[in-house]
Amino acid sequence: MPLDDQQLITLGLAVIRTESEAVAALAERIDATFARACHHLHACSGRIVVLGMGKSGHIGSKIAATLASTGTPAFFVHPGEASHGDLGMITAQDVVLALSNSGETDEILTILPLIRRLGVPLIALTGNPGSSLAREATVHIDVSVAREACPLGLAPTSSTTATLAMGDALAIALLEARGFTAEDFARSHPGGRLGRRLLLHVADVMRRGQDVPSVAPETPISEALMEITRKGLGMTTVVLDERVIGTFTDGDLRRTLDKAIDIHGTSIADVMTRNCKTARPDMLAAEVVKLMEEHRIQALPIVDAEQRLVGALNMHDLLRAGVV
Repeated sequence: MPLDDQQLITLGLAVIRTESEAVAALAERIDATFARACHHLHACSGRIVVLGMGKSGHIGSKIAATLASTGTPAFFVHPGEASHGDLGMITAQDVVLALSNSGETDEILTILPLIRRLGVPLIALTGNPGSSLAREATVHIDVSVAREACPLGLAPTSSTTATLAMGDALAIALLEARGFTAEDFARSHPGGRLGRRLLLHVADVMRRGQDVPSVAPETPISEALMEITRKGLGMTTVVLDERVIGTFTDGDLRRTLDKAIDIHGTSIADVMTRNCKTARPDMLAAEVVKLMEEHRIQALPIVDAEQRLVGALNMHDLLRAGVV
């Protein structure tokens, strides 16, 4: 018989609560043993080789990926394949991180003598502190859970979630220990939005040369409007001796028209915004987005250290670059 909505919701909540309890129980296991594991991983001059079978293998693959993307070189090796040649991927400079809920996974136990012969540290995450793998490990971290979220108690659910959380804890502790920065992270993710936000500088997206709107202080408002229209940035800079002394935007135009000012006889210096916001070419594009959002402006002059005009950009330029 199909379950009704409330029964499905109740089952879903039960899984979330059970897995939340399993992860919460790990907090008291972040102790000196955890720190020893981190020291071994941090001291590794080679790579972290992650092993795991079945569902533990899927979790191991994710942990290896997280380690690699946060500054700790790592890769996953299938234990079954390791005993058929892939063990050659492990060198004396590496550290092995083995995952097994039972701690008795045959494929892992089979290659333990070979790992021991290499003399590499073995970090084990198991749900059984008395298991063969736990006893053989240089450092054993207990990731046991009170119960699986599966009503049958069979499908790895809470146990895999707990192992993944402990793997994340190791990865982030190592990230901090290595002084890994957001820019380091972006370098390993250059194709994503995060990479663009953290690596793209203003100089990479700004308009230059003839594409930058610019008028002299004595320019009549009417001519400044023509410059705004030609360049399509929604503003023009006002420049004296190559230095930006102000801007005139679409918003300034509306305020000017409200005052019934003669746009043909009044110079732009009389109505421009002085002490305008500017940006530098070496700023991150993401910083400029924040600046523009905070001050509710749509375009910015780009200036050098001497306040000389070197470029300009607007929010559309940042959108096209994928920063916003």
